[in-house]
Amino acid sequence: MIRLGILSFAHMHAHSYAANINALPQCELVAIYDDDAARGHQAATQYETTLASNLEHLFHHNLDGVIICSENVNHRPHVEAAAGEVAYILCEKPIATTLEDAHAMLSVCEQTNTHLQLAFPVRFSPPVERLAQVVRAGSLGEVFAATCTNHGQMPPGWFRDVSLAGGGAVMDHTVHIVDALRWMTGAEVSEVYATIQQQLMHPDVAIDDAGLLSLVLEGGLLTRPLHVSLDASWSRPENYPTWGDVTIEMVGSEGTLWVDAFKQHATIYHNTRRPKQAYWGSDIDGRLMADFCDAIAQKKPPSITGEDGVKALEVALAAYRSARAHKLISI
Repeated sequence: MIRLGILSFAHMHAHSYAANINALPQCELVAIYDDDAARGHQAATQYETTLASNLEHLFHHNLDGVIICSENVNHRPHVEAAAGEVAYILCEKPIATTLEDAHAMLSVCEQTNTHLQLAFPVRFSPPVERLAQVVRAGSLGEVFAATCTNHGQMPPGWFRDVSLAGGGAVMDHTVHIVDALRWMTGAEVSEVYATIQQQLMHPDVAIDDAGLLSLVLEGGLLTRPLHVSLDASWSRPENYPTWGDVTIEMVGSEGTLWVDAFKQHATIYHNTRRPKQAYWGSDIDGRLMADFCDAIAQKKPPSITGEDGVKALEVALAAYRSARAHKLISI
């Protein structure tokens, strides 16, 4: 049995991860810790597990791995605390709020022989997997352009505090698409130009909620530069049927392919309530948990590395620099 812990339920994805761990027959959610005692107690009760009184107590439960879902700015201290105490760490994205913190996380994991994986579940979306297969097979010919979106609603709480989140919509949503593009092409982002909007949907919140990025990727299986536009925004109104989307349209010399990672849904309409999208497709968080547990069981490196997290963060931070300076940033 693989023994797992969750460090903080600050990020809403922790609830999905906990539910999926409990659904995996080879895994057990042994204990959790949260610096918010009320939130931790509620989660421990909901998922029928032990609430650790502090981090030392959490790591005394003989864990094989820990999942870190704290505020973005706390990823570094929590990874540093877990490194060496467990063999495997899954850290929520983005890896950190600064490259200095991100590289420090890689360093401590290397020094303690700890495997660090990043939570990029979009890789486990069947439509995105199929797109990757088509691109890698050369069925689209030479791919040279892509249009991508990652829309959502503005999350509550600490997500709106730049000191805790490191940024708003651009920080939150750029990393998913960048990781997916790097993963399917083997290429790296070489140039970033961005326009970032603050107070588009929530004029009372001082954090960016919309961003339009232009990226250039080079190398890997690409035979020419791949020019990408990315709408990374919290632009969905509160009454929208779902939180958002992930879409990628890839254009090549031999064809075009468009995918929607969450297309598998039904829209439910009601006389008195807002429309709601009932998703019935593959659970990408569940597949992420299964992948993490498989790495632990097989004692192998994770499929998504800390280096992948650094590369995605690098692009998000470059986008903020570009928007402030109104110029192209080379990476």
